[in-house]
Amino acid sequence: MKKHLLPSLILITINLVAAPLWAQTLEEKGLAIATETDLRDTGFGDFKAEMGMLLRNKQGEESQRFMRTRTLEGSGDGDKTMIIFDRPRDVKGTALLTYTHKNSSDDQWLYLPALKRVKRIASRNKSGPFMGSEFAYEDLSSQEVEKYTYKFVEDTELEGVPMFLIERDPVDKYSGYTRQLVWINKTEYRPERIEFYDRKNSLLKTLVFRKYQKYLDQFWRAEEMYMENHQTGKNTLLTWKDYKFRNGYSEGDFKKNSLKRAK
Repeated sequence: MKKHLLPSLILITINLVAAPLWAQTLEEKGLAIATETDLRDTGFGDFKAEMGMLLRNKQGEESQRFMRTRTLEGSGDGDKTMIIFDRPRDVKGTALLTYTHKNSSDDQWLYLPALKRVKRIASRNKSGPFMGSEFAYEDLSSQEVEKYTYKFVEDTELEGVPMFLIERDPVDKYSGYTRQLVWINKTEYRPERIEFYDRKNSLLKTLVFRKYQKYLDQFWRAEEMYMENHQTGKNTLLTWKDYKFRNGYSEGDFKKNSLKRAK
């Protein structure tokens, strides 16, 4: 996952010195900010991490799941990510494989051990909830620059920290969102908050990134991602720990057939 939820590659380089932000259109400025954010997260190679998922319903009842994830940075296209569930027993062995694409719909497969089969997630179903959480399948793809159009909204602050506020609109016609508002840290160019608007353009969810840590002197990763659904009253907290970068993963570690024997 990118700072989002999962990292992407740069395709377009924009010289912010030669083209000052004040001289740009709102669309150009929004794209420049998104591109710089992406550029600063390019070159990590691969990583793995341990994950926790805490689900809360409207009544405050909780359930918890524990997973592992690994990501391979794309070369010319989007990243590849695998999430494997370890606990509790009823979801153990469930695994999701995502191939993110810059200019086309993502490919996703879910392995269900109870059925002993791999199920392809159709493009039109990617707005659905992942394993009962408030994260949709499309939220788990790496956030490639090309997956959106952009517009700068304003300079603002979040809890006293200077931010860029940009709007990004998904290009994919099957996205569950009409638009997203993203608060980008002006100093570190990392997302701090995202508001998701549904197909009726009503506020659906808010994602907050917490407890950022820096790895390899360059790559920021949040230890917590809190997603609140304003329409259902449910929320999901994703926690991350034990990040390890540059593990030597290859394309062969992210094959569809490897889902059944993911370890």
